[in-house]
Amino acid sequence: QVYLKESGGGLVQAGGSLRLSCAVFGHTFSSVPMGWFRQPPGKEREFVIAIADNGDFTYHANSVKDRFTISKDNAKNTLYLQMNSLKPEDTAVYYCASGVKGPPRLEPQWYPYWGQGTQVTVSS
Repeated sequence: QVYLKESGGGLVQAGGSLRLSCAVFGHTFSSVPMGWFRQPPGKEREFVIAIADNGDFTYHANSVKDRFTISKDNAKNTLYLQMNSLKPEDTAVYYCASGVKGPPRLEPQWYPYWGQGTQVTVSS
């Protein structure tokens, strides 16, 4: 059974940094793309950033360009999201997701497995 578990969320001041982790169980982590999505308060879930199965390339939303970095450690079956220069508008529940085989995609429907989410709150 596939299980994803995020960690590392919390409260941080604007301009600060956080690193999220996502441990993946019961899945061939190295053969699928992975992504991070977020759901701000009162809004729909949105794409943040994704990485190819081999880690060779990534896609990101314009809103996180030059601030967020995604990486994966295939040996540890763990996905990471490094978030720098955080802004209040980054406040959301952050979800990691495991995609179908192929290139990383932006749409949630291409990700069959999801974690339960971790809260990130950025104060001004």
